Amino acid sequence: DVLDPDRLIQCPYNKHHRIRACRFPYHLVKCRKSYPEVAKELATCPFNARHLVPQVDLSDHITKCNDKGFIEQDIVNQSSGLQREQMNAVSTWQAPPCDEDWETESSEQSDSPFVW
Repeated sequence: DVLDPDRLIQCPYNKHHRIRACRFPYHLVKCRKSYPEVAKELATCPFNARHLVPQVDLSDHITKCNDKGFIEQDIVNQSSGLQREQMNAVSTWQAPPCDEDWETESSEQSDSPFVW
């Protein structure tokens, strides 16, 4: 948790585990292995991997998840930024000057046979 890394969060795998927010992601990985039966019943929120909810409640959680707003805002910002870049992008590429004269080169090398 950015606001309070020492805030205690309850583990979704074992209700008796209370973990500091800064250690919570590491604890989730460890506890998932220790409680595989509980892990099968939980689903991960697509907006925040720290949100583990019962699978039957996932759709309800998704509609109410606070982190959804951050993701949606990022998508809007990225798409508007991309549109702005595309509108402002003007190609400045220019072909380099060509100093080759194939006609002159071929007449100069007419006596040497082509070797493959």
